[in-house]
Amino acid sequence: MTEAIHDPVKIGIVSISDRASTGVYEDKGLPALQDWLTRALRNPITFEPRLIPDEQDTISATLIALVNAGCSLVLTTGGTGPALRDVTPEATLAVAHKEMPGFGEQMRQISLKFVPTAILSRQVAVVRDQSLIINLPGQPKAIAETLEGLKDADGQPLVAGIFAAVPYCIDLIGGPYLETHDSVCKAFRPKNAIRSART
Repeated sequence: MTEAIHDPVKIGIVSISDRASTGVYEDKGLPALQDWLTRALRNPITFEPRLIPDEQDTISATLIALVNAGCSLVLTTGGTGPALRDVTPEATLAVAHKEMPGFGEQMRQISLKFVPTAILSRQVAVVRDQSLIINLPGQPKAIAETLEGLKDADGQPLVAGIFAAVPYCIDLIGGPYLETHDSVCKAFRPKNAIRSART
């Protein structure tokens, strides 16, 4: 039996932290992002990891560089709260061609199932050229919950994770056809957008 062929994809993963970027403590954001994406996607992935401080110009420049390098998806972690040094949303909006507010709204809905302070989160998502950029929470557990959504004891979805909408969004902006492992996160596409498996 021949194996299905999946489009290769390049994904930028950016951890934004003053202390982790200077070695004060170990960064947990990049490993969490890489682990989840590797489990969720069937596509061959090339990761472009970056660990940078909470500096607005640096964040914006990093996002632009990753888009220019051909990353169809860029995920950031950290720097989305109300603290003075939290400037990830501002840096992301500064490079946007289109805002995608539904992602931020859904991320806060998921987090509110766990903590009332989720309303302090300012995560945004934007499109730049043919790339989707999404700000995620800073904690590995919250990253997985946000991407994957919440399931009951039988594994049935309670709240949809944001990643279910990512593959179709990337289709619409001209990126590669992303395919997921349904056991981790089932991608949703309209019937007319579903591509038959290539072998």
